[in-house]
Amino acid sequence: MKTGPRLRLQLAAQNTLFALLLVAAAFLVVYLLRDSTWQWDITQNKRGSLSTATRDVLRNMAEPITITAYATTHDPMLGDVRTLISDFLTPYRLIKPDITLTFVDPREQPKETAAANVRANGELVIEYGKRKEHLSTLNEQSMANLLMRLARNQERLIVFIDGHGQPKLDGNANFDLGRFGQQLQVKGFTLQSISLSIAPEVPENAAVLVLTHPRVDMLKGEVDKLVRHVERGGNLLWLIDQEPLHGLQPLVEQLKLQLGPGVVVDPAAAQLGIQPTIALSSNYGFHPITEAFSRYNTAFPFARALGLPPDTAPWHASVLVEAAQSGWVETGNLDGELRFDPNRDVRGPAVVAVALERALEDKSQRVVVVGGSSFLSNAFVGLLSNVDFGVNLLNWLAEDENLITIQPRERVDATLEVSRPLLTLLVFGFLLFLPAALLAAGGMIWWRRRRA
Repeated sequence: MKTGPRLRLQLAAQNTLFALLLVAAAFLVVYLLRDSTWQWDITQNKRGSLSTATRDVLRNMAEPITITAYATTHDPMLGDVRTLISDFLTPYRLIKPDITLTFVDPREQPKETAAANVRANGELVIEYGKRKEHLSTLNEQSMANLLMRLARNQERLIVFIDGHGQPKLDGNANFDLGRFGQQLQVKGFTLQSISLSIAPEVPENAAVLVLTHPRVDMLKGEVDKLVRHVERGGNLLWLIDQEPLHGLQPLVEQLKLQLGPGVVVDPAAAQLGIQPTIALSSNYGFHPITEAFSRYNTAFPFARALGLPPDTAPWHASVLVEAAQSGWVETGNLDGELRFDPNRDVRGPAVVAVALERALEDKSQRVVVVGGSSFLSNAFVGLLSNVDFGVNLLNWLAEDENLITIQPRERVDATLEVSRPLLTLLVFGFLLFLPAALLAAGGMIWWRRRRA
């Protein structure tokens, strides 16, 4: 088909108009998306995104966060430290836009650096409200713990009873809770041990009293102090093992607890190659403590079954954890092969943790009772999500519900190693050969259409 000058002019005008509209559309898209915060994380295990736990903590921090980074633009080992810090903080600033970042060069401003007590290149000083923390390790777990400490609007004192052979929150023995106590301190709690034989009362400024099982009898006067602490509205975490009460019966009666004999046995644990006396659970009650636990498991070694207080009691009781779905409560000897005896044992599941709450004057009093302390002991706290469950218990008891969450896990740091020849090929292929091939194909199509 022959084309005259008028038709060629019309086609040229159409092509020019199309090109101009295409360029205008591209500029419009760039203009509209210039402030967009949308990202697509295709890294393994979502390594490039913040965990739900960290995002929740950030969203609950109402005040602005000020970050001062003491970093140089060049480090012999790390390179451009400022770029590393900016990249690390980018996902945090997307969630919380009122994070302000300021850089200070330690070499150019040594006095200011010394006054801030900064000791490392790349160290961050993070301020929130009237509180301030230093961060020198750039990973999400350290940052999340720091944010949780800053988010607590006041000191949260955790008092635990000592002096009767109880597992201690600062102890190093296998049955102690020292590793868990360290986690509590990282999260911003302050720990203090007291002996009720010396202390006049449980401190009134205690956010939570932690009571673990004594190995010897407690004096009546000591138990009276515990009862008075509960009477006046003190919050309590009681980890009660399958052993004699050693004088704590008045506290059981005050809380209207029902304590069954025996140890919870779980055949599902034996199938996984662990002791059947470690009761596994993925069944949780509807409660703020366990709201985010539907996809996580916990393990309770040598657990004691608990019964809820009667409906007439002043406490509102909630089941937190049911363990050993296919197991039972073994009331016989634990030595040898364990088998269910319908004449003496009780079929599972067994309730191993309950939460009690009551209105007392102008506040809500909170108590959690767990059938056993071993799940938080140094020997077992690393099992499954035990430490998360324990931290959530303390957050709820300390009335910090906004900090109840699942802690961020370490991310899988998978890297792709590319050799220099392959890297060169990729660069030239995508930046030179591919565009050249597209231009050649376009030119060929244009030439054929021109000759048609």
